Amino acid sequence: MSNICKVIVIVGPNASGKSKLAVKLAKKFQGEIISADSRQVYQGLNIGTGKITEKEMAGVPHHLLDIADPQKRFSVVSFKKLAQEAINKIAKLGKTPIIVGGGGFWINALIYDLEIPNVPPNLNLRKKLEKKSAAQLLNLLKKIDPRRASTVEQKNPRRLIRAIEIAQTLGQVPNVKKNYPYKVLWLGIKWPKEILYKRIRERLWKRLQAGMIKEARDLRKQGLSWKRFYELGLEYKFLAEHLRGRLDKKEMAVKLEKAIQQYARRQMVWFKRNKSIHWIQKPKKAEILLKKFLI
Repeated sequence: MSNICKVIVIVGPNASGKSKLAVKLAKKFQGEIISADSRQVYQGLNIGTGKITEKEMAGVPHHLLDIADPQKRFSVVSFKKLAQEAINKIAKLGKTPIIVGGGGFWINALIYDLEIPNVPPNLNLRKKLEKKSAAQLLNLLKKIDPRRASTVEQKNPRRLIRAIEIAQTLGQVPNVKKNYPYKVLWLGIKWPKEILYKRIRERLWKRLQAGMIKEARDLRKQGLSWKRFYELGLEYKFLAEHLRGRLDKKEMAVKLEKAIQQYARRQMVWFKRNKSIHWIQKPKKAEILLKKFLI
């Protein structure tokens, strides 16, 4: 018998219902959940990120939530290390690790044990690059590392800046070698576009009613810089624009909803590359797949 650890991964775009499905499966199959969300790691970013509440957790242990200071960057390298430790801990208890998230790169770094280039941030370079659009950054990357330009998330300025940073330091972004340390069941939640967009709208309005603007105001009072708001992206970028008087509440909500829709499309483009994902809508199908996988 193989001692290789069996891991469940649940992916999908924002508002698709990943957390709810993960809790349901964890309760039925003795699992514990590891968050692979690049913003839910931060303390205080609760309503804005749609972080699962204690009530919604229903007693299921969750790992890698609320572990980092929002004023400091939490890297994929740190995530990978802590997630690997969490997987080992959960497996030793005889339980099933369930990875949940919409961040494809973070999940791949963990599941395939990717070697992340050890290049420290170049703050001066980043300051210059942050003034450029995603299209300008992509053109720059094409000139210095065309191979990486063809695989990077081409509309994600943060990923583009990091790729340029690495390419300028090492000559090019190294080819990433995939290892396979775990036996993985990939589950993806997929909705027709009109249903997903309706879910995004409903989720956004719930968060606005729950105090998302107040949360952002409190973060600002606690010393979170405007620059950091924009780095955290999506909700926090638009909340900053509202708090600075550049958008009224209605304008902010409309623009933010559209931005979340665009982000959800990019997430699906990323996940569709992975042919191992079993796409589902109903929990029953997930339960059948999980039962076979855990035998």
